[in-house]
Amino acid sequence: MSTVKLLVASNNAKKLVELEQVLRELGIEGVELISLHDAPSYPEPAETGLSFAENALIKARAGAVATGLPCVADDSGLTVVALNEMPGVLSARWSGAHGDDKANNRLLLAQMEDINVRGAAFVSCCALVTPDGEETTAEGRWEGTLLREPRGENGFGYDPLFAPADAPGRSSAELTAEEKNARSHRGKALRELAPAIAALRG
Repeated sequence: MSTVKLLVASNNAKKLVELEQVLRELGIEGVELISLHDAPSYPEPAETGLSFAENALIKARAGAVATGLPCVADDSGLTVVALNEMPGVLSARWSGAHGDDKANNRLLLAQMEDINVRGAAFVSCCALVTPDGEETTAEGRWEGTLLREPRGENGFGYDPLFAPADAPGRSSAELTAEEKNARSHRGKALRELAPAIAALRG
């Protein structure tokens, strides 16, 4: 069985590690993950999609076209029932500045201050695009509720505000990396995508 190189179109090293763990967990060998740092540089595409799937495909298509490698990318965020599933695709820039976690969390808490319906979910869509244009997507959801104040030091983004339904009494930011990977939306999506990744080996 041949080894195939797979570009992971993310600057977040934790996402590459998470995919490595999923492939190892499922016994999938012969896939060499390539980070953006180790691939030829190319312009980062604008995430103009209106859904997680659209944005994941935009990123995966750009990586496959630019490098000639099969490419996996994800788009993920927090959906809140009382906000009509927002922040959604705007999660990383909810407060206006992209990636300002503390500002995003403050704004979300302020918007939800007087609201008792606290249902929320982390959603991830992972996309795999090959150089010949074959596309596969998979979605994972992690259900829970929105806390009224941040808790925990682990994780990033909205983790301190998210109380997973499958980890009672703790926020996502109070879970270990192993506990989070076993439960998370991205982990679920990657496990669903794994058979398509395995098929790349020919």
